Amino acid sequence: MQFNELDIPQQVMQGVIDAGFSSCTPIQAQTLPLSLSGKDVAGQAQTGTGKTAAFLITLLTKLLRTPTEADKRPRALILAPTRELVVQIEKDAQVLGAHCGLTIQAIYGGVDYMKQKNALKDGADVVIGTPGRLIDYLKQKVYTLKHIEMLVIDEADRMFDMGFIPDLRFILRRLPPFDARQNLMFSATLNQRVMELSYEFMNVPQKVSVTPEKMTAERVEQTLYHVANKEKFPLLLGLLRREGMVRSMLFVNTKREAERLQDRLNANDFPSRVISGDVEQRKRLNILEQFKRGELPILIATDVASRGLHIDGVSHVINYDLPQDAEDYVHRIGRTARAGAEGKAISLADEDGAFYVEAIEEYIHTKIPVEWAEDELFVHDFKRPKYRVPTTTAGRPAPGQRHSRTSTKPSTRPAAASVAPSEAKKKSRPRRKKPSGGGTGNSGAPTT
Repeated sequence: MQFNELDIPQQVMQGVIDAGFSSCTPIQAQTLPLSLSGKDVAGQAQTGTGKTAAFLITLLTKLLRTPTEADKRPRALILAPTRELVVQIEKDAQVLGAHCGLTIQAIYGGVDYMKQKNALKDGADVVIGTPGRLIDYLKQKVYTLKHIEMLVIDEADRMFDMGFIPDLRFILRRLPPFDARQNLMFSATLNQRVMELSYEFMNVPQKVSVTPEKMTAERVEQTLYHVANKEKFPLLLGLLRREGMVRSMLFVNTKREAERLQDRLNANDFPSRVISGDVEQRKRLNILEQFKRGELPILIATDVASRGLHIDGVSHVINYDLPQDAEDYVHRIGRTARAGAEGKAISLADEDGAFYVEAIEEYIHTKIPVEWAEDELFVHDFKRPKYRVPTTTAGRPAPGQRHSRTSTKPSTRPAAASVAPSEAKKKSRPRRKKPSGGGTGNSGAPTT
């Protein structure tokens, strides 16, 4: 199906052309005829297949066809679980809605609080945000939800996983009645609890599933290596050198492991940066921009980044740690082979990760091809990170600091030749031997 075959206003169609779209993806071809006719839709599709464009085209079309007064804003609300996903949706909305004359505002934590507050006060037609900060402004009566004409919930299953459902219900109960607005829900997985939520807050939603038998993207070449934990990093170095990975994402399960991996890769001449939930939001956005521009070849991430990142040209995804949740495996490898491109997903299963393989394969309905690494693929890193200890102006370690064993600071201990003669005599004096026969008291009798 072509976009020009759909009943889309000219302003939206121009945005579609600007975005470089011509043919609909399967999820767009199935959902747009339903949603453009005003029906509620609960859509399921693999990540990277165009869900965002599907609901944005519907939303923009609806707002253009039903103009309203300026004081009745916001008119549309899009809810997403992570900041990165909110930022990505806003960027897509700005492109597709560039000719519609609508004000689009993103609301999320970690950035200027008053700037977002003032933007909501001034009025926005479309609000895209995470539940936490939206509720904060709502309780302060900065804006109202009484005039919402369209609601979109993206990555609803992730909302459950991250514990956002109480917040989500708080927001939904302050919207107009479900039959007085249009509701769209999109996710890579639509399980039973998600569908129960849709039946509660949506108006007889039409369920649309695209290729549910195969959970992963078609063009992802998957590979699994069984490797001992102590050999994971040497194998990673060998893979990085052999594959020539131009733009790669490495996933780990903990922030601590991410930072350790970053130090070791940088020490071995593989520039990398870490994004995780603890990294300050502005810094996270700067790192992502460097990665998108190609200035940073390797991005290390925890699962907070496995959803909502739309980065073109990611050649490889490496699961340095296999995820404990099978769904996270799907979202991780979905960062590559987006929008019809090709990509590789390489997983390293150590002694602990091997226990998750069976659940992952059961979830994706396929076996992950196993390869056995040859000895020459293991590259042991002889470059270790060197940590310099903060020093005072006198060259001594700062208070509370010690020199590490890799420190390059020369020793300040005097050489043996410069030791004073009296000191040398003391050191060379033989130690007095203890009396033989075990310990004795003053009487000379053995003690017990």
